[in-house]
This record gives sequence, structure tokens and C-alpha cells, in this order.
Amino acid sequence: MKLLSSELKNKVLDSMISILDRERDNIIKENQKDLNVFNKDDQALYDRLVVNNVKVDSMILAVKEVRAQDDPVGKEISSITLDSGLQINNKTAPFGSILIIYESRPDVTIEAAVLAFKANNKILLKGGKEAINSNLILEKCWHEALEINGLSKDWIKLLHLKREETQAFLKNPSEPLDLIVPRGGERLIKFVKEHASCAVLVSGRGNNFLYVDEDADWDMALQVILNAKTHKISACNTLDKVLINKNIPNYQAKLKDLQQALQKVNVEILVDEDIAEVIQNENKIPNQDTWYEEFLALKIVLAEVNSLNEAIQKINTYSGGHSSAILTEDKDKANLFMEQVDSAAVYHNASTRFTDGGQMGVGAELAISTDKLHHRGPLGLKQLVTNKYYVYGNGHIRV
Repeated sequence: MKLLSSELKNKVLDSMISILDRERDNIIKENQKDLNVFNKDDQALYDRLVVNNVKVDSMILAVKEVRAQDDPVGKEISSITLDSGLQINNKTAPFGSILIIYESRPDVTIEAAVLAFKANNKILLKGGKEAINSNLILEKCWHEALEINGLSKDWIKLLHLKREETQAFLKNPSEPLDLIVPRGGERLIKFVKEHASCAVLVSGRGNNFLYVDEDADWDMALQVILNAKTHKISACNTLDKVLINKNIPNYQAKLKDLQQALQKVNVEILVDEDIAEVIQNENKIPNQDTWYEEFLALKIVLAEVNSLNEAIQKINTYSGGHSSAILTEDKDKANLFMEQVDSAAVYHNASTRFTDGGQMGVGAELAISTDKLHHRGPLGLKQLVTNKYYVYGNGHIRV
């Protein structure tokens, strides 16, 4: 793949910033076409689909932030000269071609593309049909930015494929693919893994857990739980399950406090058998599958545990490996929890809503990876490169 200069890539991004601002009314108009035919019963997906002036501003800001970051390509990772005189340099290098599959969110068409392009990757964007009009005009903006700077539209393009066509493309791509990033639920991830013929980096479901220890600050616990659950229900870092240590002082009264606080903000509560004995008139967890479910709705599970170790075991059994939190005043317990819970991000006395590239200092993100190779957590600009060894010799042969 041809390596573009940092200067040229930044010129494309400068152009894109101007084009997005110029076209904002048309972008919002095209988005309204998508909203008009969308089933509003799925509130989380609807929220993700909406593009307004604030959303266009955030798209422009994402491009500006990536434009301001250093080019991640060609950075030296290590350099060593062997006793034989052979010089070995390890440098960052582009992946090549990336395919991202996502639903509903038109801003991904901006954020994913700007990150991939600045890291010198071509990107194929497979957005959901519900955002087709929004994505088409954003693709048009990208193509204008590329062409006025003398580059091919092939650097950034939408794939217009139905499910069966996508399956065939994954099995036998019509062009080289080096990495696929599915952003969505379990069905999408399973579909891609079954059919892909190249590396897949999973941007996993949320299903995030929070454990309230027996010595937690209860006022803090209420504040953090409400924020993590209700701040943005459509986000993958939203809270779904709360595990509460039964040895908390004034346990029953505090459970009722939590019930009232959640009811005030219209959160549906599901409870296990033990919690059901304390707080009345709430539905019980219907089956085992609920423990694995990411709700993306104003719904939460409250369950009782006997100890920190039971909480850790439960989280590692059921969570999506995205974000998990502990509320406790005991730093040793917090450290044990954070070391043993197998999630991309672990929190002590904080809301899970911070698992986000911008909030974690990464900037715009392609996805939140729940894989362990090659990177875990927010996939920002620095994470969209691989590496390459440059070996320099002078007639060296191995004997």
C-alpha cells in the first residue's frame, strides 16, 4: 500500500472539516429521511441514528482532533544492532484495508474513516440500512475531500450489500481485507467470525456489571449507579447488572432506597430470589439468558452476593468483558477486584460511562475492543497500526 505523507493526509482532513460545515443542513436533511422511516420502538437505536447540529459539530471536532494528532505510521518501536552487525528496526505500519460493520450511528462513518485514513489504511464502511441516506451524503463528503486533494475515492467507501451478499463478501472478498471490526451485538459478531477470511477484532457487547461492597459509601453508590444506568442508555458502556453485598449495614433499607431512586427515573428493575424478599412488586429474573443480555434500555438487574469473590466469579461468568466497577472504601479489595475481573476497563468508585476514547484521553475511536489481541479498550489512532521489521545487512548469511 502506498504511504501518504502526513501533510497530504492533513490536507484531506482540512478539506473534510470545511465540507462537513458547509453541508451540515443537507446532512441533517438526509438524516431526517432515515428517521422518518425508522421504528421508534427501539429507542436506543433511534438515539444513535439522530444527526442534528450538535452531532455535526461533534463530527467536525472528531476530524479536528485526529488531524491534530501525530501520524502513527513509521514510528520506531525498537532498534538493535546484533553482534554480527545486522541492524534490526521495528516500526509501526498500516494494517492495509479495514472493514467496519456497524448499525445506526452515522457518526461512525466519520470517526472510523478519519482514524483509518490518518493511519494510512483504506476503509470499507458497512453501515446499517436504517442509516443509508445519512451515510451516503457523508460518503459523498469524504469523496469530495479526497478528490480535491488528488486521491482516489477508494480510500474511503461504503459497501452496499445485503446480508447474503455480505456473507459472500466476507468469505471471498473482491478486494484485499486485512482486518474486520464488527460493532454490534452477539449475532453480528458471531456472523462475522463464522464467515470472515481475515483477522477479526471484536468490539463486544456491553453487559456491564457493578459490585457494591459492604463498606461502600452508599450515597456515592446511588449516584454512580444512576449515572451509569441512565446517562445514555444506547451506549455500550451503560450499566446492566448490579451485585450487592448482603452484609451492607442497613441492607434492607438501602435496597429500598435504590429501588425508589431507580423507579423515579423509570428504570425497570429485575431481581433475583434473594432481593425479591426485600423489595416488593418487582419482576424476577426470567431465566439464565438474562444474565448474558445487554439491555440498551431503561432496565437493570439487582442481585445479592455473599462476598467479593462471589461477585468476581459472577462477573467473569456472565459479563461481556467490556466494563466492570467496584464501589468500596477498601483499596485492597478494589485492587483485588480490578486485577481479577476480566474486562477491558475496570473501575473503582466511578461510573462505567467513562469507557470511551474521548473520556480516556485516546480521542476519536473506531470501537471499544473486548479482544485481547492486538489491543483491548478504545481503538484510537495509535491502535490502528501494526508493526513491521526492517532488517539491514551487508551480505549477511545464516550459518
